[in-house]
Amino acid sequence: MRFAENLVAWYRENGRDLPWRKTEDPYVIWLSEVILQQTRVEQGMPYFHRFVQSLPDVKSFAEAAEEDILRLWQGLGYYSRARNMHKAARQVMDRFDGVFPTRYDDLITLQGVGEYTAAAISSFASNERRAVLDGNVFRVLSRVFGIDVPINSTEGKNLFKKLADELIPHDYPGEYNHAIMDFGAIQCKPKQPLCPTCIFQLECRALAENRVHELPVKLKGKASRNRYFHYFIVERNGEVLMSKRGDKDVWANLYEFPMIETAEDCPMDDLYEHTAFKKHFERATLYPVGGMVKHVLSHQNIYARFYRIAEGIEVKEKKSQWRYFLSEKIDTLAKHKLIFTFWDKYGIS
Repeated sequence: MRFAENLVAWYRENGRDLPWRKTEDPYVIWLSEVILQQTRVEQGMPYFHRFVQSLPDVKSFAEAAEEDILRLWQGLGYYSRARNMHKAARQVMDRFDGVFPTRYDDLITLQGVGEYTAAAISSFASNERRAVLDGNVFRVLSRVFGIDVPINSTEGKNLFKKLADELIPHDYPGEYNHAIMDFGAIQCKPKQPLCPTCIFQLECRALAENRVHELPVKLKGKASRNRYFHYFIVERNGEVLMSKRGDKDVWANLYEFPMIETAEDCPMDDLYEHTAFKKHFERATLYPVGGMVKHVLSHQNIYARFYRIAEGIEVKEKKSQWRYFLSEKIDTLAKHKLIFTFWDKYGIS
């Protein structure tokens, strides 16, 4: 099977026209690769353009305030990626004299840059022969070669890496990596793959064995835990009370409304009797806004409810991380998705 040749030929006819493929600038490629981790191209594209416009080089990224980077990142989720990028940009300035590296062995030393990202940048920026392994690649290789070893097992990772390293051509590794990722995204899709028009339909083991929808195999992760958040919108003379999260939990250092977490869903009448509520908002009247909102994170399901507190009510006792902001300032704060979605929809009363 002329796997690489056929794949690249397909790519030259069907590959996606993406802006980061029109440059060999490792900084720009790095931006695109990190943004697109666990993010669809359609969702990530506006963020890519936003970062390139606001922070056109690694120096400007390194010198930016973390809060500004988180604000640009707002809505993408997995905010640790943005913080790691900030650290990596500063490492480039300190250790590589501000020149973004293109060698795999240098890239892999940067904060937040793993094997996949280092392979992608080095192959796209300098044509280094490094095979990428992402979800699309695992799926293509698993189906075409009929591999049912779990892709997230140690055995599976080693097996797929060995195969990927054998298949990648010496002459055009960067183009090949683009090709196999696009093939997985466009042709060999997770659901409803386009098998009747596939260039590998005669060689594909999964198709021959009627196992296309069984592959790739992935071991189940640990069960998600449920958390219940109750947010309170407190307004005072055109100001809104906001809370900055700490760095030991989800959404580190992002802004949200003051919140009480309960062990299970808590009716509004029970909230009035909650110790934390009486400590901070005693004698306040709650007005529900919308219904319960579910937000899924890695291994966590957040169930959130929002309540307005009648304006003019003074907070009995403020936490140190609580601070009033003018309502027009709220848009400039780095907020997690639950909060900025609520703010966009409801704003202030």
